[in-house]
Amino acid sequence: GCWCTWWRMSPSEWLAKKGEATKRTMRSLVKKGPPPGLLAYVRGEAVGWCALAPREDYPRLSRSKILAPVDDAPVWSVTCFFVRRDWRRHGVTVALLKEAAHWVASRGGRLLEGYPTDTDKEQPAAFVYHGLLGAFRKAGFREVARRSKSRPIVRKKAVAR
Repeated sequence: GCWCTWWRMSPSEWLAKKGEATKRTMRSLVKKGPPPGLLAYVRGEAVGWCALAPREDYPRLSRSKILAPVDDAPVWSVTCFFVRRDWRRHGVTVALLKEAAHWVASRGGRLLEGYPTDTDKEQPAAFVYHGLLGAFRKAGFREVARRSKSRPIVRKKAVAR
């Protein structure tokens, strides 16, 4: 019931809207533009998604003690992923992250930031929707802060094609 809107709303607003209303919120964001993320396609079929926007579009990030801004640099944030079950463990997240760096650069952004889960234990997909640290590292991100054992903040420069 999230539809990648959790970071965009206050806790009370999100709880009140969770489900169909958050789906409508995301649909409205897509129609209004700019796109709130990227889709990954294989042979014309959508197999993955990442939510991506300037950090200021995600007010909950600035209220988080663990994920508070590292500095004053303007960043774009990758907050959520969804990869179709039959395409998990096939590099879709890494491909989305690499493309995100180009997409952000094409919109004038300079830095891309993520908030992955760092764990060595197998986790259900529902618990790692922020992405895994290994995928971010494979995509060229480096850790810039860590205020929690399992939630680093990672960055990559946006790169034009």
